[in-house]
Amino acid sequence: MASCSYSLKPNNMLLPSFCSSFKSRPFLSNAIFSSSSSSLSLLSCSPRLPLIRTSHAHSLSIKASSSSSSTAIADPEGIKVNSVPTKPIEGQKTGTSGLRKKVKVFKQENYLANWIQALFNSLPPEDYKNGHLVLGGDGRYFNKEAAQIIIKIAAGNGVGKIMVGRDGIMSTPAVSAVIRKQKAIANGGFIMSASHNPGGPEYDWGIKFNYSSGQPAPESITDKIYGNTLSISEIKMADIPDVDLSSLGVTNFGNFSVEVVDPVSDYLELMENVFDFPLIRSLLSRSDFRFVFDAMHAVTGAYAKPIFVEKLGAKPDSILNGVPLEDFGHGHPDPNLTYARDLVAIMYGENGPDFGAASDGDGDRNMILGKGFFVTPSDSVAIIAANAQEAIPYFKSGPKGLARSMPTSGALDRVAEKLKLPFFEVPTGWKFFGNLMDARKLSVCGEESFGTGSDHIREKDGIWAVLAWLSIVAHRNKDKKPGEKLISVSDVVKAHWATYGRNFFSRYDYEECESEGANKMIGYLRDLVSKSKAGDKYGNYVLQFADDFAYTDPVDGSVASKQGVRFVFTDGSRIIFRLSGTGSAGATVRIYIEQFEPDVSKHEMDAQSALKPLIDLALSVSKLRDFTGREKPTVIT
Repeated sequence: MASCSYSLKPNNMLLPSFCSSFKSRPFLSNAIFSSSSSSLSLLSCSPRLPLIRTSHAHSLSIKASSSSSSTAIADPEGIKVNSVPTKPIEGQKTGTSGLRKKVKVFKQENYLANWIQALFNSLPPEDYKNGHLVLGGDGRYFNKEAAQIIIKIAAGNGVGKIMVGRDGIMSTPAVSAVIRKQKAIANGGFIMSASHNPGGPEYDWGIKFNYSSGQPAPESITDKIYGNTLSISEIKMADIPDVDLSSLGVTNFGNFSVEVVDPVSDYLELMENVFDFPLIRSLLSRSDFRFVFDAMHAVTGAYAKPIFVEKLGAKPDSILNGVPLEDFGHGHPDPNLTYARDLVAIMYGENGPDFGAASDGDGDRNMILGKGFFVTPSDSVAIIAANAQEAIPYFKSGPKGLARSMPTSGALDRVAEKLKLPFFEVPTGWKFFGNLMDARKLSVCGEESFGTGSDHIREKDGIWAVLAWLSIVAHRNKDKKPGEKLISVSDVVKAHWATYGRNFFSRYDYEECESEGANKMIGYLRDLVSKSKAGDKYGNYVLQFADDFAYTDPVDGSVASKQGVRFVFTDGSRIIFRLSGTGSAGATVRIYIEQFEPDVSKHEMDAQSALKPLIDLALSVSKLRDFTGREKPTVIT
């Protein structure tokens, strides 16, 4: 039997220094190794076997804290587990999309480890002991280091197996899809992402946990996590080496294993079951239809080529910024008119493509564009819902119900009314849709923040939204012969407006405001709401009602309060004020403006012009400049 000598490298990986008999064999990656200390012996090789690596945990030690000594505790079978002393760290309150901070904060001693351990302390043991968990991320800076920490703490707490995307990459929708596909054995999953926020050493990082049906952890769990971060005293850290996440296969440590999986395959299989791929391919392969997708150097770069090019026949050069990078190519991976400016320039340029789309850092958001035409997220979800039954096989029996986040425009409400479907208005945060989906009350839902999705998974889904729109356009053009004028994206939208009316809508973000001033402004508005009454005059607008939105979940009765201050007027116009919790620094003030217009002759007005009276009213009512010192919004969408 041939043997290989291996040496320990600084990154705790076992790397071959010499292999006499198998050095040039192409199937060496399918070998099965046994390790002892820092040398390995080759047990067998087979080109038919997946990569399986086994290791004795005592070969390497993991030191999680430079200032604390660790002690051994009761071990899972075959693994040494150290109890690493730690102390609570302030600022680990989990928001609607997990915990997000600057990278330098997460790199503080035990900062991430404390939160991961607090999570395990918050879950019932039966939800993870000897069970399977999924691990994925958007490819941003710090993910590789964080993945190793998460794996070791999972092993230390008795998890049986971690399924991780190759190189730690797996989009947020794909993590949800894998959890749901493996639901007989998968109990949840970790997602390493700060979503649409910038990446790199000076920027943002985030972590969240999705539960057993693939949905973001409910507040009952996130509140427990935060409570446990305030009292944590030890971290259970398995004494195992770093795992090579670059190769597909299984690494075993006693009764704990790490399986590196293809991040695309399960998700692609799901999309093929949801959509009519031959129909979409018939559109993308037309010589008179041009398509472009901007992955923004984020996680959907790993999915764009296999799905759009290899499966659906789009041209390879239709994928822009298709390589995931740790800093997103020095960009801001937020698919809106401000940060996806390159795509916008292409779509609004001379002889622009017929269809353009983009997705964000972790792949759960989307932007849809036609030639010289922007589809608002509020219109997008309404149009998908209105066309779902005829254009998307998954909905052949019709949607069960529709829902939107409270700040999202009322365009979806009008579709639900016309189709006589149940309708729900929920707080911002995708987790509020999950209960409705699990109760089979909801099929299609969306948020104005470029999030759209359905009950095929329990997350919003950027690529799903792009495929839904391609399905609608393909269905409208399925009988068009070469040379006939195609029905465009803008044609689809304008036909929808003609049927349902147009909801002019815009959001204004004032990012990184001083928290004190922003909170005082919201306090002032809440006081104003408490004194308001129907019939009050606000310039030319008459108040129907004003409140601080609260939501009672129709499934479990849980209550979410203080979800946004609303001023709703008798003509259907709305002004909404919220503080966002999805950033990593300061406070973001968001103002949402909406006006309904039934008159077709006015549907092509510029949105900013149509909304200007309400915008001026919002700034006056809120005294935003006085409280925050901000004159202009950072982002307008």
